[in-house]
Formats: sequence, C-alpha cells, structure tokens
Amino acid sequence: MKARVLVRLKPSILDAQGATVKRALDGLGFAEVQDVRVGKVVDVEIAGLGPDDARRRVEEMCTRLLCNPVIEDFTVEMLGEGR
Repeated sequence: MKARVLVRLKPSILDAQGATVKRALDGLGFAEVQDVRVGKVVDVEIAGLGPDDARRRVEEMCTRLLCNPVIEDFTVEMLGEGR
C-alpha cells in the first residue's frame, strides 16, 4: 500500500520561500501569478495493513513526525498497490 502525504503551511503562516518563488517568477515575466505557497510531498510505502489501518498509521506518522501541526496542515492520499 502506498500513501502520498502533502504538507503545507497553514494559510495564516507567512511562506517566505513561496514569496521568493513568486518574486522570481514575476522577474521572469510571469506577472499573472498571484500567490505561491511551497510545501512538501512525502511518499510512504506500507506493508501488511488494510487501507483503513494504513491511512490511520500514516496520519499518526504525520502528527508525530512528518508535520508540525502548529504551523502546517497535511492531507493523506492513499495510492494503492499498483501506483
């Protein structure tokens, strides 16, 4: 079973890296870009658990290590076996 975790800063948190990327895009002529938020993707492969248990374990991993719940939000996408 594979899971993809998307971690992003909460909307109320200043994203300095996103602001830097936006300025760079503007400088390259992409003036239509209104905002940029930068996050991270974590792909996790899990063995021996069904889909519901695997999701619960990945969410536990997020709250304990992969995400700082004070400043970040996360979403978990279960990808299944074949992806």
